[in-house]
Amino acid sequence: MMILSPKYTKDKSNNTLEWKEKNKKYLNQLQKFLDATDSIETEYLKNNIIAQMLKCDQILTEIAQKEIQKYKKQTYNIE
Repeated sequence: MMILSPKYTKDKSNNTLEWKEKNKKYLNQLQKFLDATDSIETEYLKNNIIAQMLKCDQILTEIAQKEIQKYKKQTYNIE
């Protein structure tokens, strides 16, 4: 299951979200969250809660990606 669009490196060949998409703890918690939202009867509220969580997840992912790139640049002199 891919929730967020993949982002690619300059050569467009590597999925830079692989670290996240293959993390079993992350996927398990995401599934628990989505399962919990199934009990929300109001579809509008349910969709808004899921959308807001995904926005937060996207922001955290972008922060993590920047930190990963910073680490790679410092450690391996890679952009």
